[in-house]
Amino acid sequence: MGVQQSRIRVDLSSQSARTPYLNSRLWLRETSKVHADASNFASGVSKREAYEQVLEQARALFVGQRNWVPELTQLDGSNLANAASLLWHCYHSLPNPSSAVNWAGFYVLDRTQQNQLILGPFMGKVACQTIAFGRGVCGKAAEEGKTVRVQDVDSFPGHIACDGDSQSEVVVPIVQNGKVMAIIDIDCAMKDGFDQEDQNALEELAALLSEACDF
Repeated sequence: MGVQQSRIRVDLSSQSARTPYLNSRLWLRETSKVHADASNFASGVSKREAYEQVLEQARALFVGQRNWVPELTQLDGSNLANAASLLWHCYHSLPNPSSAVNWAGFYVLDRTQQNQLILGPFMGKVACQTIAFGRGVCGKAAEEGKTVRVQDVDSFPGHIACDGDSQSEVVVPIVQNGKVMAIIDIDCAMKDGFDQEDQNALEELAALLSEACDF
């Protein structure tokens, strides 16, 4: 039996759509159920406004969801999967270089192998399945427990080229109780794809996921 979900439309052509953050609050006040319009981003908004929508929608979507990814027998949604979708649509609503993002997703701590990440939910092309701590941009961020922002991946020693189109990357660790449990990984098909504003927003999302998920 399918899960019935509320369908409340947001008029993106209206003046209020210039601030999608406010539109998201409108329908979230009316329903706490998952709604596809959460991934609709109005054109012409600033990067900060787009990120505000990501964070606001994520907070609502995570309510009552503690899982980072669902077990096969569960019907509830995945926090990381929804976050990956929000980020993907956010970037592709913005001008370059943000719209050149070609991968947005997560790696999580591998419980079967020490100091290793395993592929989690993502949007984009198929990706490397496991990454050891210390290897590539993801492994470095996981090993050091801090954000790594690379403006030109070709200049990064040991970069793992899962997708040859990627030219810049930002990786943000998700930390619980002082331990890296997962990382946010965003790739861009242009050099200099990410700035401090991206880093700040992704670190805020990482903190939100740390509070919302049972890894």
